[in-house]
Amino acid sequence: MAMNFLEFEQPIAELEAKIDELKFVTNDAEISLAEEIARLRAKSRALTNSIFANLTPWQVTQLARHPQRPYLLDYIGMLFTEFHELHGDRMYADDAAIVGGVARLDGKPVMVIGQQKGRDTKERVRRNYGMPKPEGYRKAQRLMQMAERFQMPLITFIDTPGAYPGVGSEERGQSEAIARSLFVMSELKVPILSTVIGEGGSGGALAIGVCDRLLMLQYSVYSVISPEGCASILWKSADKKELAADAMGLTAERLAKLDLVDEVVKEPLGGAHRDPQLMADTLKAAITRHLSDLERRPISEVLEQRYARLRAFGVYSET
Repeated sequence: MAMNFLEFEQPIAELEAKIDELKFVTNDAEISLAEEIARLRAKSRALTNSIFANLTPWQVTQLARHPQRPYLLDYIGMLFTEFHELHGDRMYADDAAIVGGVARLDGKPVMVIGQQKGRDTKERVRRNYGMPKPEGYRKAQRLMQMAERFQMPLITFIDTPGAYPGVGSEERGQSEAIARSLFVMSELKVPILSTVIGEGGSGGALAIGVCDRLLMLQYSVYSVISPEGCASILWKSADKKELAADAMGLTAERLAKLDLVDEVVKEPLGGAHRDPQLMADTLKAAITRHLSDLERRPISEVLEQRYARLRAFGVYSET
């Protein structure tokens, strides 16, 4: 698949295009192009390092939404074995925006739940662009309770612009479904580990994000609203999205400084989409490490720490 470069990556794209051109140059004059290609690759890597060392919050948001970024099902295929998807909320319907099921992590049974976006137009429509409806969250609650019943750790992956705000969703109790998810997760008697793998937006993300450990990929974002939505409310124009992103503090680095994130998982140079397998290996190591620590503790201690963690959010001191 051809690499899709974002606007701020255009200098990198131009160098990569030159490298691709040299690969197809015929060698009639017996001129070795290997040295020139190596030189351009080194220059491209140095340029990428320079650009990605100074990303703005809006540029990080663009990376979190990158169309080639690994999604939930990609990570499931690379992190777990024997995944069996479970469907339906036993009330209304099956919501394809929420994917969940049982799997094995290094042979250990776990419950996996997350939001899934689509790669092409047809899949995006079927999965509602990763925006769950009430039945999606009720399906998630059913699987969470199943995880507790069979004493399986719960691992969630967050990647959504937010819960779907349509009329049908409101009629079927979107806000109640999200609130019920928060309630169920807060008292679930199994370890819970959540990872923001892309875009974590509003209550739609938080509904599967109440956890004992929260991880964020380096170029993921997590906020109460999108930069465009924030700009539309505060400045009456979505054109102020970059200013809003700066003010919101939605990046993993900023949230880690506020002690809202337990670990920022480093991505490959250029983002997770540049090397999905390396990203999956790095993430698996982090998940395994945190999960092992949680499983060594009595569940009563885990619940006490979860309660204390939730109570500590928003606490600040004046100087």
